[in-house]
Amino acid sequence: MFASSKESVFWGWIFLVFGSVFLLGFLYAAIISKLLPTSENVIISAIQNDRYYCFLVPLTLPILLVAVYFHWLSMKLFKHA
Repeated sequence: MFASSKESVFWGWIFLVFGSVFLLGFLYAAIISKLLPTSENVIISAIQNDRYYCFLVPLTLPILLVAVYFHWLSMKLFKHA
């Protein structure tokens, strides 16, 4: 029925590790790779020349703020209904 405490801790660590790996990968692709000198590796060179991810997060932040506000508003309306 309910997950045991050890299983919950295990899945919590799995989510933390995967989230950290994806965050570090995104930071490398969006910021760090632009600061490093050009590379001879084809994949790293493609990441350095990419401009999509540099603009993705700044353009997503206003939409995120609106979504967080509507989530807060809906929780308030649900709580006081």
